[in-house]
Amino acid sequence: MEVVQVLHMKGGVGETSYANNSLLQQKVLSMTKPIREEAMTKLYCSTYPAGIAIADLGCSSGPNTLFVVSELIKLVDSIRQKLGQRSTEYQVFLNDLPGNDFNTIFRSLPSFQNKLKKQLGGGSGPCFFNGVPGSFYGRLFRHNSLHFVHSSYSLHWLSQVPEGLESNKGNIYIANTSPPDVLKAYYEQFQQDFSLFLKCRSEELVEGGRMVLTFLGRRSDDPSSKECCYIWELLAMALNDMVFEGLIKEEKLNSFNIPNYLPSPAELKSEVLKERSFTVDRLEVTEVNWNAYQNEPDLSDAFKDGGYNFAKCIRAVTEPLLASHFGEAIIDEVFRRYRDIVADRMSKEKTEFVNVTISLIKG
Repeated sequence: MEVVQVLHMKGGVGETSYANNSLLQQKVLSMTKPIREEAMTKLYCSTYPAGIAIADLGCSSGPNTLFVVSELIKLVDSIRQKLGQRSTEYQVFLNDLPGNDFNTIFRSLPSFQNKLKKQLGGGSGPCFFNGVPGSFYGRLFRHNSLHFVHSSYSLHWLSQVPEGLESNKGNIYIANTSPPDVLKAYYEQFQQDFSLFLKCRSEELVEGGRMVLTFLGRRSDDPSSKECCYIWELLAMALNDMVFEGLIKEEKLNSFNIPNYLPSPAELKSEVLKERSFTVDRLEVTEVNWNAYQNEPDLSDAFKDGGYNFAKCIRAVTEPLLASHFGEAIIDEVFRRYRDIVADRMSKEKTEFVNVTISLIKG
């Protein structure tokens, strides 16, 4: 499977699109907002630059990327006005893999820019937007051209499915039944990818430039712990049931593995220290419930179904990946079963994602 070609969120604005099923990711962005704001405030107040170049890596196709960008621009403009500094020009780079639905973002830009202009009022500098298709596991920008890099819920995706997973039969990711060589293969692929990511960004960021990166991760030192593997174990259950019923060929399932690694805080810090281009400013762990609509007021009955909501969220993220391997025909049935399995587990136990956010300074 060529990950660069098939890894992207479900495009468009339909019922199963990422744009309409990314509330969970938005909640994580709200939770990590203080870390982004602290990093941007320190960056701006260190040199008061006349222009700031911001890159959002793994921007996807929904409204979340513009939510982050507008927050950062409004923050800088507010500080600028309080301190009586000149207006700042902004260059914004939205990056994702070439298969991403950039058009949905671009179509929303005119209304977004008009709204931002009204919110900022007169005296604020212009804001220029660029789409940057390509893998962030390689160079994307000119040397010393970026001030601030942001990425949320993207860097736990690997550049490729690790090699040597033939013994991981019946699983689609690391599981408690996975042999040790599977755990080793996943970890080594993560080390290789994240080290390369850090090296590329160190060449593109100015001295003192900042990065705030949020991973789907884990607290535990055990990469097969339930807190990071459970969502994929439940999806594997749905797929295995379909193999048992003859709806999917067993060899098809055995040759499918998710190109994903959910790191611990210690693993992230270790790679940063090894690569040596950045210092760690903050390293934080948070949790978010699987059901993004939990505690939301005035919900219709449809949105009160946690299993339904969560299955739609995971479908928006994984459908292109699954469809490219198993074919489009099984998708509805896979996620119908997944919804039922997830709903059953959510009714019986606490189901949360662990988020690991690391704030880095170049130099």
